[in-house]
This record gives sequence, structure tokens and C-alpha cells, in this order.
Amino acid sequence: MIFRLGTALFLFFLAGNALAYIGPGAGISFLGSFLAAIVAVFAAIFAVLLWPIRYMIRRMKRVRSDGGEAAPEATADRPATSEEN
Repeated sequence: MIFRLGTALFLFFLAGNALAYIGPGAGISFLGSFLAAIVAVFAAIFAVLLWPIRYMIRRMKRVRSDGGEAAPEATADRPATSEEN
């Protein structure tokens, strides 16, 4: 294992310049897809973190509009009725 790692590092540092060229179209496409993936990850994290806050705000609005007491929540075994909303 250590021999393989040493060999890989030796070959990595031994290699010269690749002399590769990425054209402007391919580079912009890569950057665009990379940025889209980063934005998607941050949006998912933000949505997961924001969900409890939005839930609390909606619940506080419901309490305020109902005159002080929260309406019972719908559960899997007991759905909400029109009188509870």
C-alpha cells in the first residue's frame, strides 16, 4: 500500500505540463454546470434549515388568527376537518 502511494506520488511529481487546452465554450459549460451544482446543494441545505422556521411562523399566525389557541394538527390517523381549519 505504501509502495503504491509512493509510486503514485513520484509519478505525479515527475509528470510535466499537460499542454492541454480547454476552449471557451467547454470552459463556460463546465463552470456553468459546476456553479449550478453548488447552488443546488446550498438551496437544498437552506430549504432544510428554513423549514422549521417557516413552520413556526405559520403556526404563530394560525394561533393569532384563531384567537389564542392553535388548531389541532392533522395526523396520519386523524385527518383535519374543515371545522379545525
